[in-house]
Amino acid sequence: MNYWLIKSEPNTYSWDDFVKLGRDHWDGVRNFKARNNMKAMKVGDHALFYHSVNEKSVVGIAEVVREYYPDPTTDDHRWYVVDFVPVRKLKRPVTLQEVKEDDRLSEMVLVRNSRLSVQPVKKEEFDIILGKSEQ
Repeated sequence: MNYWLIKSEPNTYSWDDFVKLGRDHWDGVRNFKARNNMKAMKVGDHALFYHSVNEKSVVGIAEVVREYYPDPTTDDHRWYVVDFVPVRKLKRPVTLQEVKEDDRLSEMVLVRNSRLSVQPVKKEEFDIILGKSEQ
């Protein structure tokens, strides 16, 4: 299993919006590195759901249920989507500040390239963030 982090602006598409739908495709990605990360996702992979902009925190876990296919929101064949389902909301959000303050997470993509909307996460980083959410 691989691990990822997917970012969304909560005013546009929040964790609660995602949960209400129950299953959704992750669309609108227009960065080639983020797109390539989506192409690498496999069914069963888990992703940290991150609220960007004002909240800047990990709020939930999603699971890949369909691998990449053409983005239905555009006619441009270069872009893809991946389908996710919500797994669970974190007991408490883990903020970007908390991530940055933890030396064990200093190499995390979220710290080094915080603007990338779809990014890989190491299993150890995933586990540390889940642990923080339980504190």
